[in-house]
Amino acid sequence: MRGRPRRLALCADDFGQSKEISAGIFDLIACKRVSATSVLTEGPDWPQSSWRLRELQSHADIGVHLNLTHPFEKTSGNRPLLYWLLLTQLGLVSRDWVLQRFLKQIDLFVKYFKRLPDYLDGHQHVHAFPILREALMDAIDTHWAAGSRLPWVRSPDRLVDSGGTPGKALILRAACRGFASAAKAKGLPITEKFGGLYALQPEAKFEQRMRRWLHEVPSGTLLMVHPGRPTVDFDDPICNARAAEFSYLASTRFADDCHSAQVRLVRFADL
Repeated sequence: MRGRPRRLALCADDFGQSKEISAGIFDLIACKRVSATSVLTEGPDWPQSSWRLRELQSHADIGVHLNLTHPFEKTSGNRPLLYWLLLTQLGLVSRDWVLQRFLKQIDLFVKYFKRLPDYLDGHQHVHAFPILREALMDAIDTHWAAGSRLPWVRSPDRLVDSGGTPGKALILRAACRGFASAAKAKGLPITEKFGGLYALQPEAKFEQRMRRWLHEVPSGTLLMVHPGRPTVDFDDPICNARAAEFSYLASTRFADDCHSAQVRLVRFADL
């Protein structure tokens, strides 16, 4: 006899980074192949795509992908991931400066989406690093009234699978150590398990990895993905991986694989 469906959330990151990424995520939300998307609100495609995403908000959770690493034309102060990895461990980051960056990005979401986001996470997981996580908590205190429904947060320290990148997984777990406990102490709802880490290159065989995750990760896991419509974008080093992810997630193969694994894609509240 078939057992009860396992519940997973599938979150498409980087909405708003480009037209092709946003368009691919639109397609996947509309056909219910992802159950959440994280918005880069300083991205060039965010303002003009926000209205269409509002029309699909009953289909998926919509959150803010807090960014300190990706350089956009009209932003300043963003630095490579290694900068934040080193300086947060040394305690050499201004919590107030980071708070202002986070508040600006949340404000840009509210300006165009007309409400607060369902959840918060971070581009390259910076929201969970020391000091940066305190700025995240401050931002939540600023925007969410006492007693209101607080946003979900992603817990990268609860990584379930290295995705063939053991070094990357080791660094992520170390950099984000203790985040889930801190979020719980703050009363924030968290995604207890997290997956989707891999090399983000076509040769990493996303389809095979996703098929394995569908069958093996625990029920209640949040899996991140990075799909986008095919394009040539020299400013996006993972554009080929995005196209490969989109091709599979939009296909009947993915739907069949979910059915075979007895997986139901759900929003965070239903995990």
